[in-house]
Amino acid sequence: MEGMENREDLKSMLPFLPLLLGSSNLFWPSQVVKSLETLSKGPLYSKVDSGELLFNAISHIRDSLALPSLQPVAPFAHGGYALFFDELISRAEASKWFEEVVPALANLLLRLPSLLESHYQDADYLFNGVGTGLRLLGSQEAGIVFLGQELVAALLTCAFFCLFPVSDRGSKRLPTINFDNLFEDIYESYSKKQENKIKCIMHYFERICSSMPEGFVSFERKVLLLEQLPLCVSYPEADFWSKSVVSLCPFEVHSSGFIEDQSNGALEVDFANKYLGGGALRSGCLQEEIRFMISPELIAGMLFLPCMEDNEAIEIVGAERFSNYTGYASSFCFSGDHVDKRNVDGFRRCKTRIVAIDALCRAGMRQYKCTYLLREANKAFCGFLDQSNCDHHKSPFQDGGSQGSQCMETDKDTNVVVKDFPVRSPPVF
Repeated sequence: MEGMENREDLKSMLPFLPLLLGSSNLFWPSQVVKSLETLSKGPLYSKVDSGELLFNAISHIRDSLALPSLQPVAPFAHGGYALFFDELISRAEASKWFEEVVPALANLLLRLPSLLESHYQDADYLFNGVGTGLRLLGSQEAGIVFLGQELVAALLTCAFFCLFPVSDRGSKRLPTINFDNLFEDIYESYSKKQENKIKCIMHYFERICSSMPEGFVSFERKVLLLEQLPLCVSYPEADFWSKSVVSLCPFEVHSSGFIEDQSNGALEVDFANKYLGGGALRSGCLQEEIRFMISPELIAGMLFLPCMEDNEAIEIVGAERFSNYTGYASSFCFSGDHVDKRNVDGFRRCKTRIVAIDALCRAGMRQYKCTYLLREANKAFCGFLDQSNCDHHKSPFQDGGSQGSQCMETDKDTNVVVKDFPVRSPPVF
């Protein structure tokens, strides 16, 4: 097996992880281990029994990392942690958090190095010849990452503790990942929807600390190549669409209900920001952000997936839903536990398939120009296309369109569910 220090996938992620890499293993600095061990013993030992003291403990752990790329947290994040845990939730809920959840999260962070090492040991054998290890999946880099749900939980705990280095994320066009802005927003400009967004995520942590899920979640960057290459699906020109005689696949439109409540096996559309997750970890609360709150495992993709280009989409399979909700935008409200009863596939992924496709931003009347109509059609095509069914990834646009018929027809069993839902800029379908 390839040594940890020689893995290219791990090397691409090291600037964005809070761990250190030795000659053959990942590890926390010793002072971080001591702090986490103290937290894991509960409030009688750690004395952490309030939001204010929790933030102080987080700050101490961050200081112990001594990473040059670990920038200060948002200025008023401390106020948000104190407000939420000390004033906005009941004392019974707070007691449970500090007595049960925080110690469990500390133990989960202590296991993060070994969870990542096991992940990389298994990543080369999941698919024959296809790497699935956690890595930076950059622009125009088609690929897939498989993460165990326990590893996802550990990564989200890092985000809750604001431990991810962020100074290099902007240059790589990566979304926000730490939770400091989420908490700062509730302190600086309190809103009910922001409180309930945090409640969804805290409920997720409560659930995984009482019963850790054992499945997997996959994150795939899908790319339509901008150049014509053999055996590849390329970005079609307008002429292809205008002359196509391929029949449309079955398509259902539901005028009521929610996208995430549709039948097992449906393809769900995330009306996405080009930065995956949009304002999920800030003050946003529209369709994409709500989906990320009720299924927080989606947030893990924000760690390693830079923003999408016009010829790209992101597909996430296996994200479990943990929360129910009511309302939308300013009326959004957490409404209790959700037990996801969907079946799992052969890779132990929950059969929830979400495709993130971003529409033109504030396009106005220009969206009706041919260039932009083509962009929107191809963006949807990229998201909906299952390339694994396309006769070994042959281009559907070779040989005057005959291959197009063969490839497009393989998706006839896909249910694409679109709801009459308010979004920033609805894509053209």
